[in-house]
Amino acid sequence: MAASPLSSSSALSKPISKHHSFSLNTPQKVTFPLLPKTLQKPSSFPCNHVLHPQKSQFTTSSKNPISDFFSANKNEDGLVPPFSDDDDDKPREECGVVGIFGDPEASRLCYLALHALQHRGQEGAGIVAVNNNVLQSVTGVGLVSEVFNESKLDQLPGEMAIGHVRYSTAGSSMLKNVQPFVAGYRFGSIGVAHNGNLVNYRALRAMLEDNGSIFNTSSDTEVVLHLIAISKARPFFLRIVEACEKLEGAYSMVFVTEDKLVAVRDPHGFRPLVMGRRSNGAVVFASETCALDLIEATYEREVYPGEVLVVDKKDGVQSVCLMPHPEPKQCIFEHIYFALPNSVVFGRSVYESRHAFGEILASEAPVDCDVVIAVPDSGVVAALGYAAKAGVPFQQGLIRSHYVGRTFIEPSQKIRDFGVKLKLSPVRGVLEGKRVVVVDDSIVRGTTSSKIVRLIKEAGAKEVHMRIASPPIIGSCYYGVDTPSSEELISNRMSVEEIREFIGCDSLAFLPFESLKKMLGSESPNFCYACFSGKYPVMPREVKVKRVGDFLDDGLNGPMDSIDGGWIQGPRDLNVEKEIDPLYQKSNI
Repeated sequence: MAASPLSSSSALSKPISKHHSFSLNTPQKVTFPLLPKTLQKPSSFPCNHVLHPQKSQFTTSSKNPISDFFSANKNEDGLVPPFSDDDDDKPREECGVVGIFGDPEASRLCYLALHALQHRGQEGAGIVAVNNNVLQSVTGVGLVSEVFNESKLDQLPGEMAIGHVRYSTAGSSMLKNVQPFVAGYRFGSIGVAHNGNLVNYRALRAMLEDNGSIFNTSSDTEVVLHLIAISKARPFFLRIVEACEKLEGAYSMVFVTEDKLVAVRDPHGFRPLVMGRRSNGAVVFASETCALDLIEATYEREVYPGEVLVVDKKDGVQSVCLMPHPEPKQCIFEHIYFALPNSVVFGRSVYESRHAFGEILASEAPVDCDVVIAVPDSGVVAALGYAAKAGVPFQQGLIRSHYVGRTFIEPSQKIRDFGVKLKLSPVRGVLEGKRVVVVDDSIVRGTTSSKIVRLIKEAGAKEVHMRIASPPIIGSCYYGVDTPSSEELISNRMSVEEIREFIGCDSLAFLPFESLKKMLGSESPNFCYACFSGKYPVMPREVKVKRVGDFLDDGLNGPMDSIDGGWIQGPRDLNVEKEIDPLYQKSNI
């Protein structure tokens, strides 16, 4: 049953307007002085070979088209198991990276930058520093503050360092998958930190193993090191270029050798990577500008899609085209949920984007209400935008506890919605007797949303109206985001009205997909909307998804014989692939 993005248990008291558009002011960029002027335009990056971009027409669907082609994890009755009860029901950004060149306290600055990127991964952290042409590494499981202390940072002297934070589920072999990875080969040593996901990992690994390569981890990032090691290209950065030409999918990576720092971004630019400079001339790369702010580095520009930046003492910063690249397909969820509001991502203020999302919801899905609240913390800015546009006060109706650990002990007498109550506390004085609009960034499985609605109603709210600052999520992400399989995504299984009934609110509205694209204006074609449309810019022929009950993470932890449990072979028929994604032009299937 097809449904509009708005659903209500009763008629709305105000007409829905669809004639509002919002434009955002792109922050002014500082051009990078060591690059020729032809490279200073952020919307394109010149290459020796030109690949003419083809614009795809994205259409909203009530079901993810790709889910028809991948087998579901079904029970004995042939039915998909019920939703898992997850109290942190959000997609998760799997990694954050940082690289620093030319600062005597590189590792300590790297440590601080990783603190700023902690929201991108909380399960593991690591730093590799270079001192006297030797790569030294410290990695560990846990938060940045748990992995590093004064004595460990003292083990990482040098003027060059890279760092990584990683999201993952727990696992006995997780530590060996914590990055950065370091490897020695015939030309020296190299370290790498990677944000993203390679969709052709299995094929590359099989090819390398057939040729004698031995793998120490189950992470797709290790494939990159092997490809560099077997390359015969000279100089060094051409080995990286040659390796990356074999990769498909999303990758924003930083490499370090005995004398060079290298940053590279995939041709589609799925994951963010920015460049800045400290007052002493040190060059900094990071996943978000918030990391630059903390270490007092000035944001200069993005690393362009398909670009390799090489930094060394001899030549400073050199920019190299990685390969011909199509239209950029930057992850829209960076602006919806992943990035911090104070970051500039893809040249656009995250705060301004989220504020505009809330304004659109207030214009296109209005409802009579007394107060607007947010599901903290990611829904706050959109709620502010909604409240400002609707002329209704914003108040803090839910208080989030920032002191909940990753594990907690529940009393023997079971408490309903214990996990949510542990993290979120309703403010009865704000909610009691009120018609409440609750703004959240997204709904994934719907389990947490239903508990939040129940929590607010138990605090005395007269009505609860959910407003979601993103379109319905109908497809899994294969480009470096930990999302459930399509069978678990509630918007892929239910209409908006059915979701409203499931979570128990009085009305429900999502950010309309077309309004989102209209707000982005001329930049709209440069974003990836696969999770909303089911149209994948790079066909996920080898698919890593979290199916119901699977114990699998971004590094494919656990015994090797369990890997196939989370990898599903994609469609092999070219006609099927063209049907799913008209842009898919690969011939090596």
